[in-house]
Order: sequence, then C-alpha cells, then structure tokens
Amino acid sequence: METAQQVAQRLLQINAIKLSLAQPFTWASGWQSPIYCDNRRALAYPAVRSQLCSAFAALIRAKYSDAEVIAGVATGAIAHGALVADRLGLPFVYVRAKAKEHGLQNRIEGELAPGRRVVVVEDLISTGGSSLSAVAALREAGAEVLGMVAIFSYGFAAAQKSFEQAGCALTTLSGYAALIEQAVALGYVQPSDVAPLQRWRAATEQHFNEQLAKS
Repeated sequence: METAQQVAQRLLQINAIKLSLAQPFTWASGWQSPIYCDNRRALAYPAVRSQLCSAFAALIRAKYSDAEVIAGVATGAIAHGALVADRLGLPFVYVRAKAKEHGLQNRIEGELAPGRRVVVVEDLISTGGSSLSAVAALREAGAEVLGMVAIFSYGFAAAQKSFEQAGCALTTLSGYAALIEQAVALGYVQPSDVAPLQRWRAATEQHFNEQLAKS
C-alpha cells in the first residue's frame, strides 16, 4: 500500500479524519464541510505518530537532504515538527500565527540564524493561507525555505496555485483522493456517498476561488 493510502487509513481509524454528510462540521472559516481533520489526535497513538514521523523523515531525507532546520507551524504542527527534527537530528523552531504581544514579541520561537535552509512541517493544508504566512515569516527572518511538507491536503487547486505563486514547493503524505478511496474501502462511507462528497469539494473549490478573487 502506498504511503498516501496508509496514512489516510490510519487517520480514519483513529478518528483524526471524520466524515459526516448528514451533520456537516463547521470550519473556523464558517464553511460547512462533511470532512473534519484533526491530525493532533495522532499524537495520542504512538504507532501512528511514529508512522507519520518516519514518513516525514524519509521524505525530507529524499527531497531535502541539505535541510539544516525543521520549522513547525503553530499550533497543529509543533509536536509533529519537533518529532521529525529529533528523528533527523536537526534543530527545531516553530512559527506563531502572529507575533507575541509581550516579552520578546517573537513570531518565530527558537534559534534561527539568517541563511539557514529550512523545511517547514504542517499538519493540514486547506487554502494554504496560514501555512504560507509562516513561510513568509521565515523568509523575512532570513531563512531559505526549501519547501513545505504536510500530513494531509484537500488538494484544492487554489491552494496549489498559491504555493506556486509563493515559490514554495508543497509535498503531502496523503490527500483527498486517498482519503475517499480508503473511506469507501473501510466502510466509513458508502459508494453512493462519493458523488455528494465530490460535489462538496467542487463547491468549496469555487468558494475559495471567489474569495481569492476578492482579496
């Protein structure tokens, strides 16, 4: 089984990803979704968090062998990023959504010297806005961002376009297609549910495109 299918299967099994067409979830943006992803649940399952860490480490060794620092995006990817940094024997920093309003007023926590080559770890990519904000903060601090790796992505074309425009390569362990495939195979949804899920994804894609056009 490919990594994408393995990761999707594990996330479904531990309820890190939930699907509910009858009672959709409300995202932070207010958008209604039949899919809710909370990859922090993986931290409670040693075998799953180890699997994710191993997959990240293998990906970074293969694609970014010259990485010098691992950066996690707060808050969901702090723990995952720290685990990966430890596995690779690399320094770790994390990036806040915004700078602290007290103390040193840091946005980047940890020690990051200018010019260091950084791989960013994220837990979830939807529109990519908050993730790319972290990339921008690292670049402003003088880091060379090699790319971003994430556990899961909805695969929206708008997000991919945003990453391309920002000049930041994005690689994910799993994504929407693998999720739906495994959800059907494992009985989390019925084959008849696939079409409504695809319609939701298309509508969400259109919604995000309209939001980007207004920004």
